[in-house]
Amino acid sequence: MKKILFTAIALLIVSNANADLKLYVFDCGHLSFADVSNFGITNEETEVRELFVPCYLIDHPDGKMIWDAGLPLDIVGPRQEDATSWYENSIIDQLDAIGVSPQDIGYTAYSHFHYDHVGAANEFSTATLLIQETEYMAAFHDAESNPVFRPPLYSELVNSRKVLLQGDHDVFGDGSVVIISAPGHTPGHQVLKLELENFGPLVLSGDLYHFEISRQLRRTPVFNTDAEETLRSMNRVEVLTQEAGATFWMEHSLELANSLNLAPYYYD
Repeated sequence: MKKILFTAIALLIVSNANADLKLYVFDCGHLSFADVSNFGITNEETEVRELFVPCYLIDHPDGKMIWDAGLPLDIVGPRQEDATSWYENSIIDQLDAIGVSPQDIGYTAYSHFHYDHVGAANEFSTATLLIQETEYMAAFHDAESNPVFRPPLYSELVNSRKVLLQGDHDVFGDGSVVIISAPGHTPGHQVLKLELENFGPLVLSGDLYHFEISRQLRRTPVFNTDAEETLRSMNRVEVLTQEAGATFWMEHSLELANSLNLAPYYYD
């Protein structure tokens, strides 16, 4: 009887959190490639040459969290001819348009510390950073061994408040926003699982995959820190997604992005 009661209370807590949880999606840039072979696929295996770069705001009753912060802010502006990366409207301006400032953000969590995911990280230095300990050591103490990291993009976070994670983490303690450890792309890569009342469960993929063909063929980029670990993370996240009956959003998919309602619209 007690077990049934505790389960009912837990479900009620999650349900109440879900009712007020909102997810905003922002356009934080685009990347184009003439050759996609560095992603572990051939040019003949996919016609996709452009990737979307998203940022997300998770608005929870107990606080706001940024998940991924887009391309570097120094490239913001009109797209230049023949540009391979462009970013027309900064995440800061897009947040301002919905009445949110960087100081309103209580938490930040980045899927990983590649430049196209932490481009505006310094703007959120007052927030508490939720980061896997392995990613923290790689990005803040061994960046020279990880040339894809760009420390100036997150230099303001050196002395910021941090929670060093060693696996999965329930951000607000109610099961509605859960960071899932998925290493391999980088030492502490992670994905995010949300429980939205109307939309349902949702997994934000980080860079577990860049292309649909990568997911179909289980291919890993040549620049991943550990290909075998990436495959194990793929397996784990796919099982988690299936068991939760969750929708899976491949963050870099331009096709997906074109089907979404971007901010000021939100998903709940």
